[in-house]
Amino acid sequence: MCTDFARYERTTCVHLIRCDCFYVSAERVWRPELANKPVVVAGSGDGCVIARSDEAKALGIKMGEAVHLVRQQHWRSGLIICSANFPLYGDASSRLMRSVATVAPKITPYSIDKNKLHTVDAQS
Repeated sequence: MCTDFARYERTTCVHLIRCDCFYVSAERVWRPELANKPVVVAGSGDGCVIARSDEAKALGIKMGEAVHLVRQQHWRSGLIICSANFPLYGDASSRLMRSVATVAPKITPYSIDKNKLHTVDAQS
């Protein structure tokens, strides 16, 4: 009698976790008053937009736009401009990945707001 061992092979699955508007989301965790408001995060030196909330996207603000132009064009909209806080974003990413690690055996960092999770699923 032959046994079909292929039925018992394990399959490795890779899942991608991507956090939408990660820098803005991290700012909102620590500053809840930013919720539901147009928010952009300015890069080092506050030169250009490196992150936007959905509300800021709806205003037509683009990634990489010069902050001084965005400020001039959207000052009436209640736009909030945050200087980048990379230690905060690193801490938020670490906290998130520690939580995810409780359910995923292996995590491969891809970037501060993207990670690959490796899981093994038994097939029957």
